[in-house]
Amino acid sequence: MSAKSANRRVRLLLAVFVLAFAIAFMRAAWLQVVRAGSFGRLATSQQSEVVTVPAARGTIYDRSGVQLAIGVQATTVYADPRLVRDPLKEAETASRILRLGPNKLSTALGDRSRGFVYVERKADPARAARLARMRLPGFGYYPEERRFYPQSALAAQVLGYAGVDNQGLAGLELSLNKVLAGRPGRERIVKDASGQVIDTIQSQAEHDGRDVHLTLDHTIQANAQVVLKQTVARWHAKSATAIVLDPRTGAVLAMAVAPSFDANSFPLVWREFQRNRAVTDTYEPGSTFKLVTVAGVLSDHVVTPMTRFTLPYSIHVADRVIHDAEPRGTETMSVAQILARSSNVGAITLAEKLRPHRLAAWINRFGFGKRTGIDYPGESPGIVLPVNRWSGSTIGNVPIGQGISVTPIQMASAYAAVANRGMWVRPHLVDHVGDERPVVPRRHRIISRGVAAQVLAMLKNVVLDGTGTLAAVPGYQVAGKTGTAAKVDPDGTYSTSRYVASFIGIVPASRPRLVILVSVDEPKGAIWGGVVAAPAFSQIAQFDLQYLDGGITPDAPSTLDSTPTPYSP
Repeated sequence: MSAKSANRRVRLLLAVFVLAFAIAFMRAAWLQVVRAGSFGRLATSQQSEVVTVPAARGTIYDRSGVQLAIGVQATTVYADPRLVRDPLKEAETASRILRLGPNKLSTALGDRSRGFVYVERKADPARAARLARMRLPGFGYYPEERRFYPQSALAAQVLGYAGVDNQGLAGLELSLNKVLAGRPGRERIVKDASGQVIDTIQSQAEHDGRDVHLTLDHTIQANAQVVLKQTVARWHAKSATAIVLDPRTGAVLAMAVAPSFDANSFPLVWREFQRNRAVTDTYEPGSTFKLVTVAGVLSDHVVTPMTRFTLPYSIHVADRVIHDAEPRGTETMSVAQILARSSNVGAITLAEKLRPHRLAAWINRFGFGKRTGIDYPGESPGIVLPVNRWSGSTIGNVPIGQGISVTPIQMASAYAAVANRGMWVRPHLVDHVGDERPVVPRRHRIISRGVAAQVLAMLKNVVLDGTGTLAAVPGYQVAGKTGTAAKVDPDGTYSTSRYVASFIGIVPASRPRLVILVSVDEPKGAIWGGVVAAPAFSQIAQFDLQYLDGGITPDAPSTLDSTPTPYSP
């Protein structure tokens, strides 16, 4: 080989080396200048990670301090797939210890495009600790809490539930979410090259949620639920609702719905069972609504309790003929007897004397057609037709509780106003939050003390010798009213087989402490409020009167001939 040829080859090889060096230099410059930021962020993410630290959710207590909703310790397990060495093996290990399905987990751990995946949210702390001791590469852990309802089915529809992120999704958990949830914190987790945590730096401390104390009494609530369950079973009913209310303060001591369910299974429960019917559902009240008509005519001085009317069995109102529930001849009845015997013809006769605009005014004054303002989400205002849309027959429907829809809490509040000497008090479920003072509910007068006393006296007659005799409570005076209302069928006509039976009572009637509402939806075998709902009222009232304050002194001791069966929660 000539020297000239050798020199040419050396120069060519040198040129190749120079070109390779130039390419390497340009690549290094591009990585260090152009891609430096993104690679820096990638390196940082592999060495440290910002994690949100959830705040502890506040506890919900009943009025005596019994826990109704609490947070229990849990551990959330997560992983960084980019640091997982053997996705299949690590998924198998984690699944065995945490009792998970391995297939889905192995897929998640093998996805290197992701820097964070949940292995299990809110895992059992003991199992998570056992897994942590395995020191699997790429796995991380942080404490979290899981919402738990220690009383199971107690007030399930009222409490609602909080989801996996500890945010309220229904019921009081939803309406009180801002108070209960608190504020989450943040912390930076520093890891070594193998992905193991070597330090935790807090950047923002979490602030735990505040506790909430309700007006509910867990013993009164539990007893009401037991009675409702028995009532639904006895009458093969679709559902039943009960409210126990303190008329002096507006405090709801019990708000029960049957069927009920375990609150810890809330997300899996049929939506039909989840509703708190006492607040969200409406129904035609039937004869319990006659209270409004009677209070109106007395307040407007149209009649007195002893004013008498000659009443036929039926009455024509525009194009309708309305009759009393039980066949009878023409009779003379006083206003008090009209209420005690629940005469439809009598109630319509009183309403016609009151006239539509005044009756509509009293309906509004008692709070129907608008929300009570109870501290529970989704309250319905009911359905009240404006007086300018009334037809000629409306004055025959509305006074007897037809053509108008109300909620159970509206009806209970109306009767509570009579029990509270004419003063309406906003019903409420929250007594106080944290260390704050108890809630002072809004109140206003709707009828005078005198009219309230007159109506209360007439309501006593309903139980003494009227339609509500089965609501009697041994040892106590009871004032109340029965209601039986046909439901509307899909074709817009009143059903001949579907009814709502109800009773609303006040005890002790001489010095009221409780207003108790019971409504039973679609009972079978009997439809009358005095037969279906009144006995349930009596059971609830007997227990509550013996339980409250160690026992409320009887105001009719001469009738004390039996003792209520104690309830053991």
